[in-house]
Amino acid sequence: MTYDSLSAQVAPHLPLLAALRETRNVTRAAELLGVPQPTVSRRLATLADALGAPLTVPDGRGIRLTRAAELLAEAAERGLAAVDNGVRLAREEVAPESGHVVLGFLHLLGRSLVPELLRGHRARYPGVRFTLVQGSRQEMVDRLAGGELDLALLAPLPSVPTLVSAGLVEEEILLSVPAGHRLAGRKSVRMAELADEEFVLLEQGYGVRTLTDELCAAAGFTPRIAFEGQESDTVRGLVAAGLGVALLPRFGPGTPAGVAEVPLEPTPFRTIGLVWRAEEPMTPAVTGFRDHVLASRNQASDAASSTNVRAANPVAPGTTSS
Repeated sequence: MTYDSLSAQVAPHLPLLAALRETRNVTRAAELLGVPQPTVSRRLATLADALGAPLTVPDGRGIRLTRAAELLAEAAERGLAAVDNGVRLAREEVAPESGHVVLGFLHLLGRSLVPELLRGHRARYPGVRFTLVQGSRQEMVDRLAGGELDLALLAPLPSVPTLVSAGLVEEEILLSVPAGHRLAGRKSVRMAELADEEFVLLEQGYGVRTLTDELCAAAGFTPRIAFEGQESDTVRGLVAAGLGVALLPRFGPGTPAGVAEVPLEPTPFRTIGLVWRAEEPMTPAVTGFRDHVLASRNQASDAASSTNVRAANPVAPGTTSS
């Protein structure tokens, strides 16, 4: 953005022009601005020289703005109103009791974890505004790194040098099969037993998809993909319809209709945590919510799932977790 040199000279005098337009009197304008009258007179002369035309003419006991000055004063009032609004927004943005937080999170975490964390924070800071953004793990990582998000709740935690992670809870991953499936009644299942199964998977970029691919690879096979989806509830619905099996966190509370959840052996866990950009200043509102989340690890554990969760090993701020 470029500025005309005259605009740069006029800008500091916008309050003066607005005051003169309102009062039509140099003395009262000086009082309104809290400056001596000679200072107002000097500023008027300087501004008139810069413009190349007078700004005021005598009018009885006061003054009258010239047409050129009226145009500038009208623009000044609009500009000052915009600045006042910007100052108000800036104050709200940085104030912990009335700021703004842009929070990203995985779809599944919106069921209980995110609402519980928000409820606890708003009980203390009801004036804080939140913009909530849901998406895949990779999308959230990209948008956080790009500055579109202030914080993100992710699983698993990313290994990105520019991001800092703090683990909140480790959540068990279970095998979901149709209710009438041959494995539905088992106490546990090993991954190798699933080599011939058709899988219903989340799309690439989702954390559970990455974990599923890794577990299958460790068991010596590549999953046979029947369907791919973008939400865990859709995946469960396809499993319930008998269209494949899936690895998903526990549904809780209860078990979804038509689906049996079977523990895996050994038990896989995914770490859910809070992520933010390293070495970048945060507004007080964002810092306040981050600190609330980090202090709420037990609450996060309860909200993530009713059972089969355990506390995550905390990751100290300033470090990155894989």
